[in-house]
Amino acid sequence: MQVHETEFPGLFVLVPKVFQDERGFFLESYNAEHFREIGIDCGFVQDNHAYSRDVGVLRGFHFQVPPVAQAKLVWVTRGAVLDVVVDLRRGSPTYGQAEHVILSAANFKRMFIPKGFGHAYVTIMPDTEFQYKVDAPYSPGHEGGLAWDDPDIGMDWRPALQGREPILSEKDRRQPRLAGFESPFTFED
Repeated sequence: MQVHETEFPGLFVLVPKVFQDERGFFLESYNAEHFREIGIDCGFVQDNHAYSRDVGVLRGFHFQVPPVAQAKLVWVTRGAVLDVVVDLRRGSPTYGQAEHVILSAANFKRMFIPKGFGHAYVTIMPDTEFQYKVDAPYSPGHEGGLAWDDPDIGMDWRPALQGREPILSEKDRRQPRLAGFESPFTFED
């Protein structure tokens, strides 16, 4: 597995070793021992699978607050997304900044997102399937979010939206801005 560190402490882009031949491909999706070797020691407890029919489906920025904050391992098994995170850890050198990567079935990339990040993605191909593991179960009473188009976060979604308006849930239309957000997350070196 190739491990690409980002400028965001604890945030990694991972590329598994893929064995391909005329039959198709094989890869190891997750191996706890290999993850521990690179400094990721999560007890994943839940796997999630989302399907989006259209280009421009935008989900996020979502997170869960302590005591059930979630680290995530995310990837795409069909189609492609622009995957975006924003650092919400008080004291982090990258607090309030966004990072993004294209995840697709073709490039096999994964992103490990530590606790304390808001997470969003927009589909850039139709019929996209997005999968992720989390290390804490979903808890409706602990979910939070930020506005996907918050100018303080500064994410330019226009190239990924390809001239379309985003397809949003009602909840994602009403998320607050970063400026009024009192983060429950702290950065630890």
